[in-house]
Amino acid sequence: MLSLCLCGKSVQCGRVPELTDVFGLKYSRGSQPTAKTSLEIPMSITEFSNPSLSPLINAEKLQTRIREIGEAITRDYDGKNPHLICVLKGAAMFLGDLMKTIDLPLTVDFIAVSSYGKEKKSSGEVQVVKDLGESLEGRHVLIVEDILDTGLTLNYLINNFKSRGPASIKIVALLNKPSRREIPVEASYVGFDIPDAFVVGYGLDYAERFRNLPFIAIFHGN
Repeated sequence: MLSLCLCGKSVQCGRVPELTDVFGLKYSRGSQPTAKTSLEIPMSITEFSNPSLSPLINAEKLQTRIREIGEAITRDYDGKNPHLICVLKGAAMFLGDLMKTIDLPLTVDFIAVSSYGKEKKSSGEVQVVKDLGESLEGRHVLIVEDILDTGLTLNYLINNFKSRGPASIKIVALLNKPSRREIPVEASYVGFDIPDAFVVGYGLDYAERFRNLPFIAIFHGN
């Protein structure tokens, strides 16, 4: 019989071409696809597509704004060596990207504090889990924080650091919730002002989950 090959040429062929070459589905002559060759594509929920999440700030906007903050710090600290202090664990991803955009000699240290535990609301009590490893004497300190919320944590850190003799102290906050402020603390550099909602992703967590999201999302779970 005369048929059309997949190459586009009419050839004398003794069979109907199998569609395996096109769709990956194999038919017997005159038959229908078997259960194994169903066109249905199974869908699964991943961590990044969790229905409890509503994306708020995508990865592209995050990186664009972080680059702008880094450029501003580079200008403002020209001739100085800023000492970046990352507030663990939430600001770790922010620090990693931010420091790559600051074109200055700089140093880095880490401090871990806790005021949330595994809850969605701050307890109001700040506990130091890991203290700094280096002296702050005479240094230009930049506290790198994931979110400026009630101000309790950053107010505690500022007062704590001032007693250690730094030359200056400023705050770099990726996110800011002005409506939640309980203590008048302001950041010199802010990424985004956000509404009063519980957010996760890009280092921020709920019970240690969702830190690995490449974007910021509102969490609607319990």
